[in-house]
Amino acid sequence: MRSMKADRSKYQLATVARACAILREFARSPEPLSLSDVVRRTGLERTIVFRLLRTLEEEGMLRCPEGRRYISNVSILTQKRFRIGYASQNSDSFSKAVTLGLRCVAARHPIDLVEVENRYSPRAALRNAQALAAQRVDLAIEFQVYERIGPQLSKIYEAASIPVIAVEIPQPGAVFFGIDNYSVGQLAGKLLVKAAQAQWRGEIDELLMLDLEMAGSLPHLRISGAEAAVRKSLSRSYQVVRLDSRGEMERSFELVRRHMRLCPPRRTLIFGVNDLTVLGALRAFAEVGRSDFCLALGVGAFPEARHELRLPQTRMIGSIATFPERYGEYLVQIALDMLEKKPVLPAMYAPIQLITPTNIDKFYPPVLFANLE
Repeated sequence: MRSMKADRSKYQLATVARACAILREFARSPEPLSLSDVVRRTGLERTIVFRLLRTLEEEGMLRCPEGRRYISNVSILTQKRFRIGYASQNSDSFSKAVTLGLRCVAARHPIDLVEVENRYSPRAALRNAQALAAQRVDLAIEFQVYERIGPQLSKIYEAASIPVIAVEIPQPGAVFFGIDNYSVGQLAGKLLVKAAQAQWRGEIDELLMLDLEMAGSLPHLRISGAEAAVRKSLSRSYQVVRLDSRGEMERSFELVRRHMRLCPPRRTLIFGVNDLTVLGALRAFAEVGRSDFCLALGVGAFPEARHELRLPQTRMIGSIATFPERYGEYLVQIALDMLEKKPVLPAMYAPIQLITPTNIDKFYPPVLFANLE
């Protein structure tokens, strides 16, 4: 006996079905789509897509305000809603920006976000994974910093047949989304070298690296990439000091202050896994009156760093922005592609941008971000 679904399919109009497929792609995309984008996403023949886009535009379903890129005028409501578990950190400005962005984007899609907080605790992360698995979420987004518990988290989700996206810290079997750490480190090292050449004719006494050992090998690539770039360009007569800051401002401040008690003033380049570690180091240098002996660069363009970059006498030459407030757009798109069984790369990287005192207002206008800095 033929199924009811088969009976219904014989009444379908192929052209209408293709138009619906195109409109669904616009509903999933946070950005305008070009003809080539739609062809790639739908797999339809280019001429057919061209004609359908023009027809949908003429009928008012799409608009084309940006030349050759289209935006949808319709909101598609679907019966299928996805429950996505999100295990967040939510204890620093970077994590909070990721969470707020994810909530905003999820609200525009057929997604119910089930939130739990890891709070930089491996026990909490494991407990939360078990809770999300017990709730049978359709997909989980893991944002935690302990590389060593990654295999345990993977086993929990694998046993429940739940696909996972790992944010910033990789996890076995999970799709990774974060920054290309070694490339970021290389860029940071080159920028510090340039600053040292301008300030001290390329002669430094110390390279101070503020690491996050518990996060494992991948975030450490930021440190090793920067160190390699500096070593390639500057004299090797300087000392390299590595401190485990745990990614925290206060710990970085205490460690650097203790370190400076044991050594005379040195021309120092400072780089850390994030802005908070660098800001802690700058505070320690300022406390002992050695600010002129340091130049620093961070990662993240956190609100605290943006405030620092606007200070007239700052020794922070810049921060490599990763735009955590935009992570939600990418995470939701990756999640929907995975849930709809579309091919997804095993690792995808967030865009980056150097933020300096001279261009900060372009990327973070004070009128929009004043309350966050």
